[in-house]
This record gives sequence, C-alpha cells and structure tokens, in this order.
Amino acid sequence: MVLRYLGQLDDGEFESALQELRLTRSIWTIDLAYLMRHFSVRHRFCTQTLGVDKGYKNQSFYRKHFDTEETRVNQLFAQAKACKVLVEKCTVSVQDIQAHLAQGHVAIVLVNSGVLHCDLCSSPVKYCCFAPSSHRCFCRTPDYQGHFIVLRGYNRATGCIFYNNPAYADRMCSTSISNFEEARTSYGTDEDILFVYLDS
Repeated sequence: MVLRYLGQLDDGEFESALQELRLTRSIWTIDLAYLMRHFSVRHRFCTQTLGVDKGYKNQSFYRKHFDTEETRVNQLFAQAKACKVLVEKCTVSVQDIQAHLAQGHVAIVLVNSGVLHCDLCSSPVKYCCFAPSSHRCFCRTPDYQGHFIVLRGYNRATGCIFYNNPAYADRMCSTSISNFEEARTSYGTDEDILFVYLDS
C-alpha cells in the first residue's frame, strides 16, 4: 500500500522482492523495513524489542510460526545495520507520530486489530467475514491479533488519527487517539512503528 502511494510499485518487481527477501505468510515489521530498503525508501523502524520476544511463543497469534520464524527474524535484526535498515530501540510518543504526519509522511504501525475501532465505518470492521461459522472470528476474541495499518494524518482539534487499513484499501478510517494508543501499545505489538518518508 505504501509503495503504491509512493508510486514505486511495479507488480513484477514487487513479487521479485518478496521472493528475494523470503517474505512468507508470517510478515514481521522488520520484513517491511527490509522491503522499504529494497525499494530505496527512506525509513526508520522504532520498536521496544530488538529481535523476537520469547514471551510471544505461547501467544495464540504467534504460536503457529514462532519456532520457524524466531531464527529468521533475529538474523534480520542482527544484520540490519550492515544492510542499511535503520532500526532503533525507542519509545515513540503520539506527538512524535503527529510531527511525522504533519510533514506529509506516512507510517506503518503494528496494532492489535481486536482493539482498534474505526469511527467512520458504519459497522465494526471484520477481518474474517468469510470464515466458516465453526471457526472463531479473531475479531471477536480477546487474544492479541496483529495487523498493520498505514497512518495518513490526524486532526488535533477532534483528537483523531486517520489511517488506511490494507484489508479495506478503498476507504479512509479514523479512530480516537486513545483507541489508537491502546491498539498500538497492546502486548504483542512491541510498539512497532515504521516511519516512511515520502521524499525518498
């Protein structure tokens, strides 16, 4: 979504990059940082954890791919500096995010989709509308459900954040700053945020 917004998306080149970077069904924020670097997009990845938090091994969201992904993801963090992928262990405030957005840039944020609520959608967003009725819909479970969103702007007067949800690329969504903060700081997100600079 961000590469398309930057006008740098050629489907063939994108597919080739996915294969070259070995991006699988399990996409971590560090993968997206490497993808930005691959396309020479200026970025800054901020996180609370440099590597994989072993505490996630027992979380239902991470459990299925944890053992196979842990080594791969930790290697990406270890090689980041040599590969010119900018990663920082730091805390990011809402004011930092607003300052970035005010300059016309965007950010990719890992959120708990079970917590995030769009104030503009007429009904709650469901990420699994076509799941068989015998399967639990993860948007109704109290467990962590990681999902990336793209921040596009904010309204200081109304206290809301505007974002695109890649699951619903045809619309702009909005939520309160307090709901956004709860979703992005939920256990499981590591407060991951990938700042993307549009002057790349």
